[in-house]
Amino acid sequence: MKSAWLGVAGAIALTLPAFAQEMPKAAATFMDANGKEVGKATLTQTPAGVLIDLEVRGLAPGVHAFHVHEKGTCDGAAKFASAGGHYNVGGKQHGFLMTGGAHAGDMPNQFVGPDGILHAQILNPNVTLSAGTGTLLGPDGTALVIHAKQDDYRSQPAGDAGDRVACAVVKAQ
Repeated sequence: MKSAWLGVAGAIALTLPAFAQEMPKAAATFMDANGKEVGKATLTQTPAGVLIDLEVRGLAPGVHAFHVHEKGTCDGAAKFASAGGHYNVGGKQHGFLMTGGAHAGDMPNQFVGPDGILHAQILNPNVTLSAGTGTLLGPDGTALVIHAKQDDYRSQPAGDAGDRVACAVVKAQ
């Protein structure tokens, strides 16, 4: 019996290093078009994709599109056009309602209450913080962008989501 317990204890000890390994993380600070900091996001690699936990203040109440954009640049003077288009490593059409869609950077619309605060946790299974295809930490980086309107999930190339109102460059931690 003692050797059975030692065997179980040994098996548990062998699995502990796997649990102790930290999953890759990244962070992003949201800025409005005037360059004012309006929120933060933490991104954590999980076995199912990247979990994005964010809080952004000063947004208009209502439903807003939320996307990953292809470039890690957020120039508010140019309404964040510097962030490029949606992150689209698979060359797909935009939108959850499109056959063969969506872009890797497409994510569900988010609701902002009357207090102007967006707090959300979104899992994006189409991206990674690890090296390789779909990484958010490539040579050009990526940005998280909140739009003025909701995404219609079908209009090309960006869901008719309106102006970009907040932007955050994704940076490895």
